[in-house]
Amino acid sequence: MDKIGFIGAGTVGTALAVRLKEKGHQVVAVASRTRASAKKLADRVGCQALDTPQDVADATDIVFITTPDDSIPVVASQVGWHFGQSVLHCSGVDSLDVLEPARTAGARVGGFHPLQSFASIDHAIQNLPGSTFALEAEPPLLDTLQAMAEALGGDWVRLGAGDKVLYHAAAVMACNYFVTLVKLATDLWKNFGADTVEATKALLPLLKGTLNNIENVGIPNCLTGPIARGDLGTIRMHLEALEARAPELLDIYQQLGSQTVPISLAKGRIDKEKAEEMIALLKPAARTKKAAA
Repeated sequence: MDKIGFIGAGTVGTALAVRLKEKGHQVVAVASRTRASAKKLADRVGCQALDTPQDVADATDIVFITTPDDSIPVVASQVGWHFGQSVLHCSGVDSLDVLEPARTAGARVGGFHPLQSFASIDHAIQNLPGSTFALEAEPPLLDTLQAMAEALGGDWVRLGAGDKVLYHAAAVMACNYFVTLVKLATDLWKNFGADTVEATKALLPLLKGTLNNIENVGIPNCLTGPIARGDLGTIRMHLEALEARAPELLDIYQQLGSQTVPISLAKGRIDKEKAEEMIALLKPAARTKKAAA
């Protein structure tokens, strides 16, 4: 069985090391920026805390570089890799180019990115099983990474050259900007005296129900609300209320609404004529013209 080592003992590195060890993989060594963080992870998985990245590379067959993204090319260029070794990074946005020094030395290189949100180490360990993993590698390393993803109870998707940045942009839109949208929604509640905590508590069942619908019904059929119904009157009232009381959110409401109309059309609840009416209503020019009148 391959001996696995980690360079970097942060959130992602700890979660992967813990879960891979639980699944029977031989995690044998870790090094990190500080000896204390390396020892903390080593104690958790029952492996050696080593002093340098080179020590980890010398002791293992598969090395995960789980440092911050900016440090990955530095580690890759400073370590002396050996032929046939496998060197992986877990960056969501970097291509395999950052591992070129390892490839030049004769190592196999790959990417192994968990498509998951990790707010803390404990949450990362909890959330990792069942995640989808973005893989970049050629066989036979690709086969190894697929087996690792499956051992972790997850799915996997193989990315080709040039795919990584769009993959990561999609993750940011689905995860990070989802947080932003919820924050904007809770801000609207302040207009009628509810604070962020109260608004979040009230909206959470709606959010969970929406996620449940996405999972079980799928897009486009999970879409609900005024655009799904073709309810021009409600959309018009939204626009007027935002213009009067939260004008800073008017533009994003219009843009998101315009992107939602094609989903509604695909669901089949509205026809093309109704879709065109909604698109026209949601155009910023339509609001400007009305205000000028």
